[in-house]
Amino acid sequence: MPYQAKQIFLDNASIFLSGSLKGLSKQEIRGYDEWCYSGKSKAFALRIIKLYRCLCDEKREFVLFKQVLKSGTSIGANVKEAQVAQSKKDFLAKMYIAYKEANETEYWLELLFESGYLEEKNFRSIYGDNKEILKLLVAITKTVSSEQ
Repeated sequence: MPYQAKQIFLDNASIFLSGSLKGLSKQEIRGYDEWCYSGKSKAFALRIIKLYRCLCDEKREFVLFKQVLKSGTSIGANVKEAQVAQSKKDFLAKMYIAYKEANETEYWLELLFESGYLEEKNFRSIYGDNKEILKLLVAITKTVSSEQ
């Protein structure tokens, strides 16, 4: 049976949890649930794709842009895979990979900005989204790994 991290039930002020999210605060649960299941990681991937298209058309540089495209879209793919993980260990492995990809994306975004390929306004916006994803992934992996 697949590991179902999304089986979360909020009942009045008390929380009943099943699966590996036991022990998370209400805020962390809502954040995780919203992020994973409302498509936040997918929305970020779509922003990365739009950025890639725009930069390729305007700046005509493809190697650096391809790197941010690969790592930025991989985050959501790994989160999606984690949703159907077969065990807690498998779930954690996918979330750690998503974290590593988000960290790599941060690096490429910094490089694009510091080399002048990305304007400050665009950089701050997408960089902020990536930072939020990193924080969520850290919270999720720390919480789940502390339960093992």
